[in-house]
Amino acid sequence: MRFNFHEPILMNSKLVFWSITVGLGGFLFGLDTAVISGAEQDIQQLWNLDNWSHGLAVAMALYGTVIGAAFGGIPADKFGRKKTLIAIGLFFFFSALGSALANDVNTFMIFRLLGGLSIGASSVVAPVYISEIAPAKYRGRMVISFQMNIVIGILLAYISNYLMEGGANDWRWMLGIVAIPALVFSLLMLFTPETPRWLILHRGDESKAREVLSITEKDVDEAVAEIRKTADDPGHHHHEKLFSKRFSRLILLAFLFAFFNQLSGINAIIYYAPRIFEMTGAAKGGALLSTVGIGVVNLIFTIIGWWLIDRFGRRVLMFIGSVGYITSLALIAISFFNESYANVPVYVFAFIASHAIGQGSVIWVFISEIFPNQIRAKGMALGSLTHWVFAAIIANIFPLFAERYGGGIIFAFFSGMMVLQLLYVWLMMPETKGVSLEELQKKLIKE
Repeated sequence: MRFNFHEPILMNSKLVFWSITVGLGGFLFGLDTAVISGAEQDIQQLWNLDNWSHGLAVAMALYGTVIGAAFGGIPADKFGRKKTLIAIGLFFFFSALGSALANDVNTFMIFRLLGGLSIGASSVVAPVYISEIAPAKYRGRMVISFQMNIVIGILLAYISNYLMEGGANDWRWMLGIVAIPALVFSLLMLFTPETPRWLILHRGDESKAREVLSITEKDVDEAVAEIRKTADDPGHHHHEKLFSKRFSRLILLAFLFAFFNQLSGINAIIYYAPRIFEMTGAAKGGALLSTVGIGVVNLIFTIIGWWLIDRFGRRVLMFIGSVGYITSLALIAISFFNESYANVPVYVFAFIASHAIGQGSVIWVFISEIFPNQIRAKGMALGSLTHWVFAAIIANIFPLFAERYGGGIIFAFFSGMMVLQLLYVWLMMPETKGVSLEELQKKLIKE
């Protein structure tokens, strides 16, 4: 089969611009998530925080993501995907400025909580927007534009942390830099349209929906008819409850997918990468430089995942990622048990590569695809909420567990959880590649 790597770019310049713009929400997500890794030890020393208080200060953004993920679907349904994303960008802007200027830990945590609200909401609304506007053939690669921006944000956060380290109040500059792209994102969102599915199902505005569909679809009438069919079906309406028996399979699929994402330990490594490298004996400067390597590997393998996801499907990437997770985490655990740390950076890079090509590439695509039109934002909120609840818990307790038990037990636990993920992919996960959202609805829901 001949595969044209550049085909999506040639498809439609407006469509590409819209997906890239919304994907910038992922850039803010990644930048704001990873930038704390360079500041967290300075904050602990500045305000004399014990391990529990320090973990709480770092994890406060993640507790905000829980709230943002839980409720992000509500304004997305009521006011639209576009307006909600503009508000998210402004939240990022004020969070960055407030965190950078904070003079005490409580003020710092309030603004980090606000940033977390933005991250959680963007993880719900941005993938929904892209999945609803993208043609089925290219949906995987277009939704991955969100993940691609996340890893670019993480990489730039690590690079800026490394370059700024050593100056007066360097941590304030590390956190404050997020304000610039946040403002740019909100401005660019003014030039994007609302999604046709939201316009039809939530506003009944078929004429505007047709304007957008004329750019994204070959057969506008057929696309409108498919969307209308889900709206007119008496068993489906946009006030339908997510937690009902007919959606139980989808709920379980989304919950377990997001649960395993965090039980790999990915956010523990993203948030505490310099600390983990220092646990192996690396100096602070070398540890910060090693985190740049994490960002580079993350980006390279996300690009590979972007290239593969619509060619080979979601399940293949998850099989590759799961095996890589199990192996790399087991090797990290063995290194800590044996106190032999020379190869730990290599194993961490292998772990990041496994995540980027597997869970990192697939999670936002898969969860945004499997729920029907009327409850997609609610279903995405459920998956994102699960993701962030466990991310917050792990980020909060990691410093305490690392000091008490050491790296061996922690990483062995993560490796064991990835064995369970492999079983989930093998026995439960459906393939969603190349199928319209409306066809997936018929395939996955049993009355």
